Amino acid sequence: MTTIAVTTWSLEQTAPTDLLPAAPPEGDVRVVRSEVPSPEFSRFLYASVGGDIRWTDRLGWTYAQWLEYLDRPGVETWVAYDRGTPAGYVELEAQDDGVVEIVYFGLIPAFRGRRVGGHLLSYGVARAWDLADRWPGRKPTGRVWLHTCSKDGEYAMDNYRRRGFRLFDTKVEEEPRAATPGPWPGAHPA
Repeated sequence: MTTIAVTTWSLEQTAPTDLLPAAPPEGDVRVVRSEVPSPEFSRFLYASVGGDIRWTDRLGWTYAQWLEYLDRPGVETWVAYDRGTPAGYVELEAQDDGVVEIVYFGLIPAFRGRRVGGHLLSYGVARAWDLADRWPGRKPTGRVWLHTCSKDGEYAMDNYRRRGFRLFDTKVEEEPRAATPGPWPGAHPA
């Protein structure tokens, strides 16, 4: 089995004032929280956004695993809709001591390059900062962090930096070379 070197960068914001919001895109783009845990919908978003950039770690999850994860207090999915069609999402996970991780963020390929990504990321980061307002008993957010890697979209790092994220760690690891799965088997050429 062949491997590839994958660089992972971890970035953070440590105050709500770190966020540098993008201008909203033109047209009817809305960001809405998916409040009912739905393994089917979350798997659709995960596979549709990550299928061409080799997101594979959750493809084998069962319905029960998806539901268990999504139903935890402090896990939120915010979905961007372009004229009613899902365009992408940002997934937040509250962690201990007022930390919120942006676990997943991205756009379905057909919606990339339309200025939706900066807007969705800005919106998602703002929701990370006010997450405790929606979850009584959670400590107020004091840090928002995420990671991106060399397998992600070519503009991901630039978008994170433009939104005010600062690099705090870099790692390089060998990973097995995986085929590009697409949103369903055979949907995208390898």
